[in-house]
Amino acid sequence: MSRLRAVILDVDGTLIDTNDAHAHAWVDVCNEFGFPVAFGKVRELIGMGGDRVLPALTGLSEESEMGQEMKERRGKVFRERYLPSCRPFPCARELLERMSGDGMRLVVATSASADDMKALLKAAGVADLIEAKASSSDAEESKPAPDIVEAALENAGVSADEAIMLGDTPYDVKAANRAGVRCVALRSGGWDDAALADAAVIYQDTADLLAHYEESPFG
Repeated sequence: MSRLRAVILDVDGTLIDTNDAHAHAWVDVCNEFGFPVAFGKVRELIGMGGDRVLPALTGLSEESEMGQEMKERRGKVFRERYLPSCRPFPCARELLERMSGDGMRLVVATSASADDMKALLKAAGVADLIEAKASSSDAEESKPAPDIVEAALENAGVSADEAIMLGDTPYDVKAANRAGVRCVALRSGGWDDAALADAAVIYQDTADLLAHYEESPFG
């Protein structure tokens, strides 16, 4: 096995507790535009990009005029109405500092927009630790397609066997596996072990992973 050189990081539900907030933002905007949806239906889609969530909820393409308006509005609603009350998971920064101190590059791979990603990393208190990023604009298809993970690998300058992904949804796990990258999963995003079964190993959250760091795949 090659030496571990990079950690590919999801953000929402992994470093900061935002999955419910994203779902609420989608519900609000769908209602505004005349597409009433239930929170539960939206919540199970969080972790995929807007290119998948939008048509699943409304039947609209993100390339359509209304689709573009809804995506822009959702981002604004999320950042202004919900993100200010979201908090990082315990020991998220300490975990990333440990990884960085061990010589691993920290690379974000998120289905979020570039604007959301910037705001999320600031809110999570880890923006200064991140060395490279890949967001929805860097991929033709969002998770569970491998595009964003592959873009993150390219931006980090590492091969798939030199990286591990840290995520919280089955979409993270599938995207990583399809890119040939091992994935460590956290339950903090709201999914159970059955949904995360294809991960290499599962921990409760960032604090749990840090507490068991030495015996984890990162140790």
